[in-house]
Amino acid sequence: MEFMLRMQDKVALVTGAAGGIGGEICRKFLAEGAKVLALDVVPGAAEQLVADLGAGDRAVGMACDVSQVDQVSTSVDKALSAFGGLNVLCNVAGGSSTRDGRVTEAPIEEFWRVMNVDLFGTFLVCKFGIPALIAAGGGSVINFSSITALMALPERDCYTAAKGGIASMTRSMALGFAPDNVRVNAIAPGKTTTPRTAARAHTERAKKVAERCLLGVLEPSDIAHMAVFLASDESTHITGQVFAVDSGITIS
Repeated sequence: MEFMLRMQDKVALVTGAAGGIGGEICRKFLAEGAKVLALDVVPGAAEQLVADLGAGDRAVGMACDVSQVDQVSTSVDKALSAFGGLNVLCNVAGGSSTRDGRVTEAPIEEFWRVMNVDLFGTFLVCKFGIPALIAAGGGSVINFSSITALMALPERDCYTAAKGGIASMTRSMALGFAPDNVRVNAIAPGKTTTPRTAARAHTERAKKVAERCLLGVLEPSDIAHMAVFLASDESTHITGQVFAVDSGITIS
């Protein structure tokens, strides 16, 4: 019996590709047969990731600030010119910072930073990328929300607002683009071991969150497994859902 890779011949665009989760998603997408356009805001970071993955001409890396209209549009055009189509959008770019806090204390600049990167960035990639998915006969959009959109965590009011917006936009896009055979889902990761979170692991807040992980703190591969499922044809009839991959935090 011939073995078929789960993402054979699919083309995926992945933002935030040089981060811990984004990099692991790129690796697993490639391992499952996909071609990948890896995007990251840090100049040279996505290109280095692609070189490290050793995928040859099946992966291209380029710099992209997802909050910038022209850069996102150019990136989608690059996916089409490099690979001839686009089947998957995976919007990983984003993240909270230590500047976040209660609404009365968080800097206004931090609110707009996270809104521009997380929410507006997701909006832009979908705006320019979904038409390419439709042209390919349909496809999968994988947005990244957060457990902060599903439960209350203190001192994260900026990040919570952005990730809650992504969860709501995911559902509305799923309904709107279902006739075009485009399914739209989101992953809401729990506490995951990445270079960014490792730097804050010593804080009391981080320790308290880790204690609520019923099955232990997540690794990037745990999130990437869900991304592969949502990108593959295994999830053909799943849309409009926000999947908590969180080691049980939202029920603890």
